[in-house]
Amino acid sequence: MPRSSRSARTTATIASTAASTAAAARPARRRLPALAALAAATALVAGAAAPAYAADPAPVAPVAEGRPGFHPEQDFAGSTVAAHEGRSTAAPFASLAATQTPGLDVSGYQGNVNWSSVAANGAKFAYVKATEGTGYTNPSFAQQYNGSYNAGLVRGAYHFALPNASSGATQANYFVSHGGGWSADGKTLPPALDIEYNPYGATCYGLSQSAMVSWIRDFSNTVHSRTGRYPTIYTTANWWTQCTGNNGGFGTTNPLWIARYASSVGTLPNGWGYQTFWQFADSGTFPGDQNYFNGAADRLRALALG
Repeated sequence: MPRSSRSARTTATIASTAASTAAAARPARRRLPALAALAAATALVAGAAAPAYAADPAPVAPVAEGRPGFHPEQDFAGSTVAAHEGRSTAAPFASLAATQTPGLDVSGYQGNVNWSSVAANGAKFAYVKATEGTGYTNPSFAQQYNGSYNAGLVRGAYHFALPNASSGATQANYFVSHGGGWSADGKTLPPALDIEYNPYGATCYGLSQSAMVSWIRDFSNTVHSRTGRYPTIYTTANWWTQCTGNNGGFGTTNPLWIARYASSVGTLPNGWGYQTFWQFADSGTFPGDQNYFNGAADRLRALALG
């Protein structure tokens, strides 16, 4: 199904005030696997069991997870972008000076992906949604994460953030323990944080700009302490400006994965002099979203190695 259809359905879900209307506007939800099956799939990619960690001293009350209307299978990198920022039909890339390496990102929405076909069509990397909040793991994660690796792609995992549901550290720990790890094998990208427009309500999740910056830093530092890598940050310039005050404190540590569906990358968020990844379209040659790594394939492998 074209991603434009998904964007329309996501818009309908956000705008609807009746649960029955929202149910009619989006596709049938994929049944979540039993806990045992989920644990088995997670074990394929998570490696050894993570050390225990304490609960937050003052957790924030969840506002989305587990409630009617919670639809994590429809939340993916960019699921809210076109509805808020639109998309351009202009031909992209004319202004790009460096070699760009093509790739994609996928989520549970795609289900099983034909990775041999994706590789044959030229993709060199993939980001795969692993988790959302602390209550959802992509049921297709093992097939997508391991399948892309086996097809020769450099791959990484990403987490869809719900900053109003729990702390950055809590969600980072959940993410790393459910697929968001890293190893220095030259084929694993840094874990990524997908932080974008709230698909369930207030754009900035009810957080002040300073509280959002603290949440992101908490997530980032926890991922770094668990994996040795600072996470790639996926966002848009408009969201970052509105919800963090265009904070410039992450550019020296965290790679930038910018979303902009236009003919150029445009102005980047404060603190970053260049983007590492650009999500330039929500449909195209590959399943899911279309991306470019800002450099040649050997630089992509260098990023993976750390």
